[in-house]
Amino acid sequence: MIRTGERLYIRPFEIGDSEALLALMLRNRQLFEQVVPTRLEPFYTLDHQASSIELWKQAEQEGRRYTFGIFLKGTDELIGEASLFEIVRGPLQKAMLGYCLDASHNGKGYMTEAIHLVLDYAFREAGLHRIEAGAMPHNTGSIRVLEKVGFRQEGLARENVKIQGVWRDHVMFAILESDSR
Repeated sequence: MIRTGERLYIRPFEIGDSEALLALMLRNRQLFEQVVPTRLEPFYTLDHQASSIELWKQAEQEGRRYTFGIFLKGTDELIGEASLFEIVRGPLQKAMLGYCLDASHNGKGYMTEAIHLVLDYAFREAGLHRIEAGAMPHNTGSIRVLEKVGFRQEGLARENVKIQGVWRDHVMFAILESDSR
């Protein structure tokens, strides 16, 4: 499954992407660790990245998680990752959205384009009704991306995620299948 935009495409990770994924995480370690739960040293190994991809593939087959690499058209360079996780089926049909982008590509509209593609998949293929996302209040770039793709702010989740040993607030957003995008 590949979804293609103007400048990039998304697709589920393959085991052959392990080295590129590890390189992305190592290049952006300092940046990403400011906004994600604490990652232990083994996370930054090729074995861990390959194992993660295998787990993601299994979760995708079971409809529990969809994790996509974000690749530039033309060069096929891996520049980011986006995931639909914590999927709840039944009457809720919802998921959380998480994403990261190589710092060297920030501010170019790539994440906005990628999230449009992820949402298209979520609503048209995965059968989801609601996608939620959170961003720390000071992360104005992430907030701006969510607003650009049509997410609506719903409130503040106090002490929502433990990052670098501290419970952090998150501004919470959601988009529905019926919302304009």
